[in-house]
Amino acid sequence: NRHKLNHRKFHLNLRKNFFTVRVTERWNRLPREVVESPSLEIFKTQLDTVLGNLL
Repeated sequence: NRHKLNHRKFHLNLRKNFFTVRVTERWNRLPREVVESPSLEIFKTQLDTVLGNLL
């Protein structure tokens, strides 16, 4: 998966990079259709749909 983010290098300074680690963990769980969206508007729409299904 070429869109998978790697957050292992951030573990040395966890306090400084805590937000980054949380974002990369969530990003890697997103469906492929959301990650590969061709535009920002489509990304937002698909992200809202995915997050709505989680609740």
